[in-house]
Amino acid sequence: MLRKCIRILMILFIFFPVSQSLAAPTHRQDTTRRLYDRVMDEFKHRDYEAAMAGFRLFIELHSQSALAANAQYWIGECQYRTRRYRDALKSFYDVVSNYPLSPKLSASTLKLGQTYTKLGDHEKARLMFDRVVDQYPDSPEAELARKTIEASPSAEDSTNQSP
Repeated sequence: MLRKCIRILMILFIFFPVSQSLAAPTHRQDTTRRLYDRVMDEFKHRDYEAAMAGFRLFIELHSQSALAANAQYWIGECQYRTRRYRDALKSFYDVVSNYPLSPKLSASTLKLGQTYTKLGDHEKARLMFDRVVDQYPDSPEAELARKTIEASPSAEDSTNQSP
């Protein structure tokens, strides 16, 4: 854990020199993107603890960035992958509640359904899957939600019953 903290601090010193506050907006955007990409590399290498810490730091430093919603989504994904489902719910709800224009809305709503499924709350899961299909019908997430709905036991039970 100490190694991870030191690594994050080193990233900060590399990407955020003291003159950062005086830098031009495009330089700040480049720096913001580099930090985001660096943290994303941690996620891709399945170092979810380091990625989670990095995305939290990213949001703290760049809460107004266009990438802040993405960082919040990836925090939830790290929590989901480490089986911290209740924490993941909060993170995905944060995306849906706090970033209404985010391109991660459909993915976050789908993950809410998947997380509720992991927690055994199939009613709430179904509500989230239905919401994905209704609100984002042409998205790849809607296709996954449809497949999940079709494969759910309640869907099979209702199709197997004859009138």
